[in-house]
Amino acid sequence: MARVYNFSAGPAVLPETVLKKAADEMLDYKGCGMSVMEVSHREKVFEGIIAKAEVDLREIMGIPSNYKVLFLQGGASLQFAMVPMNLMVKNKKADYVHTGMWSKKAIAEAKKFGTVNIVASSEKDKFTYIPKLDPATFSKEADYFYIVTNNTICGTTYKNIPETGNIPLIADMSSNILSEPVDVSKFGLIFAGAQKNIGPAGLTIVIIREDLAGKAPATVPTLLDYKTHIEEKSLYNTPPCYSIYIAGLVFEWIKEKGGLKEMQKINQEKAKILYDYLDQSKIFKSPVQKESRSIMNVPFVSGNEELDKKFLEGASQRGLKSLKGHRSVGGMRASIYNAMPADGIKTLVRFMEEFEKQN
Repeated sequence: MARVYNFSAGPAVLPETVLKKAADEMLDYKGCGMSVMEVSHREKVFEGIIAKAEVDLREIMGIPSNYKVLFLQGGASLQFAMVPMNLMVKNKKADYVHTGMWSKKAIAEAKKFGTVNIVASSEKDKFTYIPKLDPATFSKEADYFYIVTNNTICGTTYKNIPETGNIPLIADMSSNILSEPVDVSKFGLIFAGAQKNIGPAGLTIVIIREDLAGKAPATVPTLLDYKTHIEEKSLYNTPPCYSIYIAGLVFEWIKEKGGLKEMQKINQEKAKILYDYLDQSKIFKSPVQKESRSIMNVPFVSGNEELDKKFLEGASQRGLKSLKGHRSVGGMRASIYNAMPADGIKTLVRFMEEFEKQN
């Protein structure tokens, strides 16, 4: 069966070269006689896998030495609670920018542990832009400041990272990590679910400045304390071994591609193909304000549910899969992560042009 173009928001497309290498090593990883799925996380074989994955990620992202890299479980959603449990401890206050469903869920979790100040929100306009931030609204006593750098569902992204001074900036980067260079030193903590731009579902990466760890109250469960995972080098309990292995292969692939500057260039070029078409289409349009458009997730609508249904059926028949928009938004959405080839976007646009002529 031929490969299709997978536009899913996650679990998402992976590089074919990574999948082929994993297939080659499925039964016997580098002569050990076992699959990585079978290797104990206490074996030197796996210790080498996780150590190299960390080294490569540090190199790709330019992670400073005073930051710890953790390979955890529970998805990004668990971080909605782990962040306030570990960091909302001094003044029991935090600033949040509300830009969609994922910030909404994070805000709800944080409210269980302290006071949340929503410094800005684009909810009244259906999250079609990143709101402008006024430092006058920031809390001087906040334990941290929280943003979602890229909003998967509504297709918005930060073009400029907020300046928060001495207040640690926390970022959910689940859907745009590794898509472009980022200055890690601007953040106190970065986390990302793997199933979009890193690897299979089951792995969550946390990058935390070391001075922020070790502050959790004694009431915080051991497994939910960042200090536990730092001390045990992400091996306190059995980690998602195979997901870490695939993530490591993706890191190698990014290095071979030329790193994050090259990934950014490729991603911008891919997104331009789709946005250029949408901006002149008579049927489809992007609901996102231009200055906030994501290069990872591109929602588009026709305004007609029956037409959307017809389009999605036709797209699926062409091998253009998982284009249905999130249930809370409707319409369509093309998630064009690092591993989506430019040919996938070109094929999508060609079908959209044909569909427009016919309808």
